[in-house]
Amino acid sequence: MEIKVGIQHSGRELTLESKQTADEIEKAVLKAISEDGVLQLRDENGRKVLIPAAKIAYLELGKENARKVGFGVAQ
Repeated sequence: MEIKVGIQHSGRELTLESKQTADEIEKAVLKAISEDGVLQLRDENGRKVLIPAAKIAYLELGKENARKVGFGVAQ
């Protein structure tokens, strides 16, 4: 799933691919915001991304299991 996070006072958004579901991400965001804590996400390579909840401007979730574009072997 593609996740885009807008950060306050930043001209660029943070984009990452994650294996987490939309429900898992939504719960993590709501928990971080309610506790004024840190949002923790993992990308599809297992790297951890930490974002202070107070600095999140917006969060956009793409489709789960989006089809990858690229070259491959035709079957």
